[in-house]
Amino acid sequence: MSDVLTQLETTLAARKGTDPEQSYVASLHHKGLNKILEKVGEEATEVILAAKDAEAGGDRTAVVGEIADLWFHTMVMLSHLDLDLDDVLKCLSERFGISGLDEKAARGN
Repeated sequence: MSDVLTQLETTLAARKGTDPEQSYVASLHHKGLNKILEKVGEEATEVILAAKDAEAGGDRTAVVGEIADLWFHTMVMLSHLDLDLDDVLKCLSERFGISGLDEKAARGN
């Protein structure tokens, strides 16, 4: 499954420095971190709204599409900050076998 994310990471890296007039990804990088963060926040809100609609009997596939948009823009943010997908995946894998409550409490220290 992470093959798709790895492929996306490679594509984002390739488009990062291209012409902003020719690439949506490049245009986001050109506009800067604040614009990218705005998009992440917008997509997060759309995920929440779609999930609430789905729980009320609405279109469940809309949630999937909104999550895909959120992941995409989050990965653009990672690219902009020169952070690697592998770092995020490693962080997640290190949390296996640890109670979520214990992990969250440890972050406070």
